[in-house]
Amino acid sequence: MSNVLINLKDVSQTYGTGGAAVHVLKGADLTVSKGELVALVAPSGAGKSTLLHICGLLERPTGGAVTVVDQATEKLTDRQRTLLRRHRIGYVYQFHHLLPEFSAIENVMMPQFIAGANEDKAKARSIELLEIMGIAHRATHRPAELSGGEQQRVAIARAAANGPSLILADEPTGNLDPATSDKVFDALSALVKEHEAGCIIATHNHDLARKADRVVTIVDGKVTPAEL
Repeated sequence: MSNVLINLKDVSQTYGTGGAAVHVLKGADLTVSKGELVALVAPSGAGKSTLLHICGLLERPTGGAVTVVDQATEKLTDRQRTLLRRHRIGYVYQFHHLLPEFSAIENVMMPQFIAGANEDKAKARSIELLEIMGIAHRATHRPAELSGGEQQRVAIARAAANGPSLILADEPTGNLDPATSDKVFDALSALVKEHEAGCIIATHNHDLARKADRVVTIVDGKVTPAEL
C-alpha cells in the first residue's frame, strides 16, 4: 500500500445543466499522505464543502478520479462506497453532534459497535483515544456536562474510533474561542501523527491553518497551494 491515502485527479463538479449550470470544481487535483494534515482555506462559495464531500464519498464528482487508500471509487456501488466510508473515513463537523443521553466514552464506543466490535475492545479503544485527546478524566460525563472544546475533542475521538485512514474536518473549531481552538487543533494533529492517518481540515482560521503541514485553497475550481 502506498503512503497516499486519498488522491483526487482532474476532479470536476457541476450542479445544474445548460445556462443554469454552476461549475464548482474544474479539474481539481489533491493528494494527502500518511501522517499529513492539510488545511483547506478558501472563501465561502469557493467549493470547500463540495471538495470535502467528494473526498468523503458523500458526492460523486461529475468527472475525474477519486482514489481512497488505493481503491478507485468511480465504479463502486453505493453500498461499496458506504462500506469504504465506514471503515476508512472519519468526520468532524463544526457542531459536535454527540448523542446527549450517552457519556463521552459511550459516544466514542458507538461507531465501534456499529462496525461489529465487542464491548471490551470498544471500551479499551475509546479510553485510548480520550487519553490522546487529553480528556480521559471526563469519560463518564455527558455532553451537557462538557465544555465546547471538550465536546469537540470527544467528536474527534469518535471520528477516529474505527481507525480511519482519512479524517475530514469541516470547520471543527468554528464555534470555539482562540485558546480552545488551539487545544482542539493540537489534539487533532496529535491523533493524525499517532495513527499515521491523513487529515483535511477546512477552516477560516489562518492562525490554525499555518500550523498544518500544508495549506491549500481553491481558485477558479482548482486546488492550489496557499500562502498565509
